[in-house]
Amino acid sequence: MTTLAEDAALARRVAESAGRLLMEIRGSGLFAGKALGKAGDCVANRFILEALAQARPDDAILSEEEQDDAARLSAERVWIVDPLDGTREYSEGRSDWAVHVALSVGGRAAAGAVALPALGVTLASDTPPVLPPPHRGAQRMLVSRSRPAEQAVAVAQAIGAELIAMGSAGAKAMAVVRGEADIYLHTGGQYEWDNCAPVAVAAAAGLHVSRIDGQPLVYNCANPYLPDLLICRPEAAPRLLALVAERSA
Repeated sequence: MTTLAEDAALARRVAESAGRLLMEIRGSGLFAGKALGKAGDCVANRFILEALAQARPDDAILSEEEQDDAARLSAERVWIVDPLDGTREYSEGRSDWAVHVALSVGGRAAAGAVALPALGVTLASDTPPVLPPPHRGAQRMLVSRSRPAEQAVAVAQAIGAELIAMGSAGAKAMAVVRGEADIYLHTGGQYEWDNCAPVAVAAAAGLHVSRIDGQPLVYNCANPYLPDLLICRPEAAPRLLALVAERSA
């Protein structure tokens, strides 16, 4: 029986290795645009699935790039992965994309790693970074580059927060973990693979993680759609949740 620390270490190794492959593919010059994103998704997915099957053959897997197998619903341990979170950013040569490898145990994001290959950084739940001191000045809220969620923008206006546009969900969540931003409030729709690994890392670092109504994030559901989340410092959560509730009433 493996420990969660061992599972997180495995997640780190797999995410880092997949990230190196993605950097190799992007640097090869053999693909461009949508073809580059497709190649990256395909290769990273195949690698991650094979690596996890080799290391944890008894566990189930849910991947964005693989046909869903309903057998996972009866499994206690399910790996939830996004081989390339932020395909558009990856294809455009940007740095705000990620590789997500997480383990859900009993529906909880129990262990995980988020690799930011273009930055040479991987964060995992076994060795989360120490949170920096609270930011002085206006709060910094992360929003999508292409479609900032209306509710998040309204909350940002209410607290006088600075909006920071960024690509992938993993990149945004890790910006909060690393102290580069203060709030990641998302209401625009996601799936379990978009946030399971980021939530595992953020929770291990001591951040608040929840749905926008304060309920816990539950994984390995029949429908993997998980539309919203909040990641922030614990002391900021009550006010943010209250503001969301006011605007949802």
